[in-house]
Amino acid sequence: MAVCRRVPPLLLLLMSIVLYVHPIRGQKLPNNAIVKSVVSVDVPAQNQGGVAAGINGPVVVALPPRKRTSGWKLAEEGACRDDLTRLCPKHSWNNNLAVLECLQDKKELLWNYKLNLTTDPKFESVAVEVCKTTINDIKECATEERGKGYLVSCLVDHRSNITEYQCNQYITKMTSIVFSDYRLICGFMDKCHDDINTLHCGSISTGEKDVHSQGEVIACLEKGLVREAEEQPGAHAIRDECKKAIMRVAELSSDDFHLDRYLYFSCREDRERFCENTAAGEGRVYKCLFNHKFEEAMSERCREALTTRQKLIAQDYKVSYSLAKACKADLRKYRCSMDTNMPRAREARLSYLLLCLESAVHRGRTVVGECQGEMLDYRRMLMEDFSLSPEIVLHCRGEIEAHCSGLHRKGRTLHCLMRVGRGDMAAIDSLCQKALQTLIQEADPGADYRIDRALNEACESVIQTACKHIRNGDPMILSCLMEHLYTEKMVEDCEHRLLELQYFIARDWKLDPILYKKCQGDASRLCHTHGWNETSELMPPGAIFSCLYRHAYRTEEQGRRVTPYQHRGMGGLSRDCKVEVQRILHQRALDVKLDPELQTHCMTDLGKWCSEKTESGQELECLQDHLEDLVAQCRDVVGNLTELESEDIQIETLLMRACEPVIQSHCHEVADNQIDTGDLMECLVQNKHQKEMNDKCAVGVTHFQLVQIKDFRFSYKFKMACKEDVLKLCPNIKKKVDVVICLSTTVRNDTLQDTKEQRVSVKCRKQLRVEELEMSEDIRLEPELYDSCKQDIGRLCQNVAFGNAQVIECLKENKRQLTQRCHHRMFKLQEVEMMDPELDYQLMRVCKQMIRRFCTEADAKNMLQCLKQNKNSELMDPKCKQMITKRQITQNTDYRLNPVLKKSCKADIPKFCQSILNKATGDSELEGQVVSCLKLKYADQVRLRAGGGVGWGFFQYDAPPPPSLSLFYLQEVLNILKESKADIFVDPVLHTACALDIKHHCAAIPPGRGRQMSCLMEALQDKRVRLQPECKKRLQDRIDMWSYAAKVAPAEGFSDLAMQVMTSPSKNYILAMIGMGVCVLFLFGLLCGRITKRVMQELPGVALNCPPLTEPHRGA
Repeated sequence: MAVCRRVPPLLLLLMSIVLYVHPIRGQKLPNNAIVKSVVSVDVPAQNQGGVAAGINGPVVVALPPRKRTSGWKLAEEGACRDDLTRLCPKHSWNNNLAVLECLQDKKELLWNYKLNLTTDPKFESVAVEVCKTTINDIKECATEERGKGYLVSCLVDHRSNITEYQCNQYITKMTSIVFSDYRLICGFMDKCHDDINTLHCGSISTGEKDVHSQGEVIACLEKGLVREAEEQPGAHAIRDECKKAIMRVAELSSDDFHLDRYLYFSCREDRERFCENTAAGEGRVYKCLFNHKFEEAMSERCREALTTRQKLIAQDYKVSYSLAKACKADLRKYRCSMDTNMPRAREARLSYLLLCLESAVHRGRTVVGECQGEMLDYRRMLMEDFSLSPEIVLHCRGEIEAHCSGLHRKGRTLHCLMRVGRGDMAAIDSLCQKALQTLIQEADPGADYRIDRALNEACESVIQTACKHIRNGDPMILSCLMEHLYTEKMVEDCEHRLLELQYFIARDWKLDPILYKKCQGDASRLCHTHGWNETSELMPPGAIFSCLYRHAYRTEEQGRRVTPYQHRGMGGLSRDCKVEVQRILHQRALDVKLDPELQTHCMTDLGKWCSEKTESGQELECLQDHLEDLVAQCRDVVGNLTELESEDIQIETLLMRACEPVIQSHCHEVADNQIDTGDLMECLVQNKHQKEMNDKCAVGVTHFQLVQIKDFRFSYKFKMACKEDVLKLCPNIKKKVDVVICLSTTVRNDTLQDTKEQRVSVKCRKQLRVEELEMSEDIRLEPELYDSCKQDIGRLCQNVAFGNAQVIECLKENKRQLTQRCHHRMFKLQEVEMMDPELDYQLMRVCKQMIRRFCTEADAKNMLQCLKQNKNSELMDPKCKQMITKRQITQNTDYRLNPVLKKSCKADIPKFCQSILNKATGDSELEGQVVSCLKLKYADQVRLRAGGGVGWGFFQYDAPPPPSLSLFYLQEVLNILKESKADIFVDPVLHTACALDIKHHCAAIPPGRGRQMSCLMEALQDKRVRLQPECKKRLQDRIDMWSYAAKVAPAEGFSDLAMQVMTSPSKNYILAMIGMGVCVLFLFGLLCGRITKRVMQELPGVALNCPPLTEPHRGA
């Protein structure tokens, strides 16, 4: 495009006027003084709305007027005098050029005068003279054809490269004159003639318009160009050559806002209001007005003109003088305009420039500070006004009209669209979603939160309080805000704006500048990523980050093939990258929508199962609770995420906040690890009932335990320790509970069969023990037991809290009222607990201190036995003693619950109590019948001895034990008798028979220490008291057994042994045997002494045959 103008510097121009122009002094030019060439053109006048109404009239193209005398001045013309007096300072009246700049109207006289200046070839000689050196330096201008006005046009195109002062002043003056009227721009009318008529952008009539507004035709064309780019309904397709002419005019007017006549007259008052102290030139006034565009005091007309200019900048960055100048070298350096596969129009787009230079910055390349400052301004501009992005206007029109109308200012519309994109309001069109994602990448607010004005204003107070230690504009500000999400320091508006932005940042790992900086090498090597400003349609959102976190947490033990390259320490993720991946995972755990995979595959399930779960963190918990009900893809995503959490529970940020007190008190050592490999959760489970544990933390830990039982892979340490054992011994089993039962059964069978080599590995057995202990704490961790007893829990234990095995204890205490199914399950549980008391959570918890005091050296399986032996110690804790008594009562209800008795009486029980065993089923409880049977057998032996019969010689110390009863059997029966004497509750048969008598006669007597038993014995001896026959019979049997047991019980010390010997009927026999033993020892000693004496007498003779060792020394 050629711009034809001729205005020399002030002195040269005045000289040329004197030499070549002959004005008519003091009068207007007559009509016939100008030879007119009329061109028929539609010249409509614009109306108030900016759409011109067609008015057919001639466009006058005037030839040079007659020459005038040299003293003629524009100020002396009557047509100009009034305007000159009103608009121009007095000191400029004698300077024709100053008057031209001041007035710049379209009146015929001035217009023809300016046209003469721009079309008379004689003035080209002035340009040649003033810009001689510059023309020689600029090859394009040196080759221009002379005499047609193209030379000055070329100089205007290259005015930024002009260094000569006079030449620069000349071109500047010419530019200000030419841009006053589009008709003065050589070639513009030819290229845009048809488009002007089609869009009704013809010459402007003065009418109500300012008589000095000469830029509305170009403004009308610019608006038409914008409407076409946005594909608005009814938009006219402007011809390419006119588009180029429009953009070139905008580019040439980019340094001084005076050259954009429409914007200048629209924003004169606003410029004085907001930018009074801003000097014109180099686009400074434009930038100042852009920064104040959304101020309340900004006029709507100026705001509209500024928006049009910004939209042109978005189409071609060169329309911004300051940006093009500041980034010129960097654009060339990083070849941002060298893509031959891309159309020139795309190359010039502001978005392309930003992406290209941002890519260089993110790769660590150097971009000059001035250019970065300009980029920051225009990135902020894109975030403030969505209408500057044609794709947003085109593809999000429906969403804007439905949800976001009236929110245009300060980025509110854009954030409204982001909220729609998150799914918080309605479904969003995929093209709109893509346009939003592209805009976020172009603006890159993740690098500097201040780019997002809406976020900046909403979060200013939070930043000042929670993030004041971070440098203003640092990318870590966003991370700091995420760390304080859902805390007391966060405000609601900031929370919404932050999540709206993070939703889109989470879908492209490159938009987190810290993550990209630390992980770009790893991502390129492991995940085959593209460049920062390149995208792949085949790569789903979040795929690169998923790749990174899989490499961050997968280890060689988990089966990942390790190459020699990795063995040299070069594989996997770098330490810095791992830290950043962990940081992002912590942030994503705060909101399920921040995980692209989760939202993509689980939207249906979220609506189906979790529509009422709106609190932070509840949606993921809900999905985990319904894991079995989810569709396959969603189940896999939730499963992988849960498996990741099991390895590093610290990514559960909300849980970590809730558990901060207990972590600081009990788990701070494992919490300091970068990736804790399950240690922290294990610590939290072990300390779940500490005083520092609050309700939120306890609920969170329990929930994670409940999730873990769904799949053994969700317990990281258990998975790593037992993976091979599960594959070998428990294939096709997935649920953790079933895997634990399978492995535990295998361990128990190997132990009972005394196999030389256990099938379950040592590390797995160790971790299996941990899992068994954890499961014993809450009935919900054993799904089969919980499902069997859910009805009974609601009926009998509805006010009992879960945890601490309280529900299990409640069911034990109400065992007789349980349904058959629950009763059977509880019996199985008690059988396991009695075989392994360490699994009895309540016993171990209540008696924890007593175990440390009395049973530190006892084996875990003999823990209850040790506690029973120390039960009556004065140092025994009362609560622990009560718990021991409960377990004794339980053991005496069924011999299978007393492992020691069961083992000791293994041969005697089938012999004496077979009839009872025949009636019982495998799952039924014998209610103490077998124990009672053994006691009756013992009582029969007591009566036999009392009647003088034979058969208890073992206890008489003078005969072998009767073959009918084993030694171990007798010992265990004696132990049971001792226990039942101390507490009647331990003997369920006696307690059942005497329940009414206890209630009537001993109700005021507290149980324990044999007090109630003593009460019944006194009642039995009191003839005035009548006991129930069954009670009387059972009580008499017990008295007989206790009496005999006291005699035959093993001595517990030397004094007891001496007392038993002296009171024994075989005292003489025992003493005689002891004396005989002493005599035998005496005689044996005498015999050994004589032999020793004889040997000693023979030793000297033997020694004489060997010379002493010390004799040579004496000789010396």
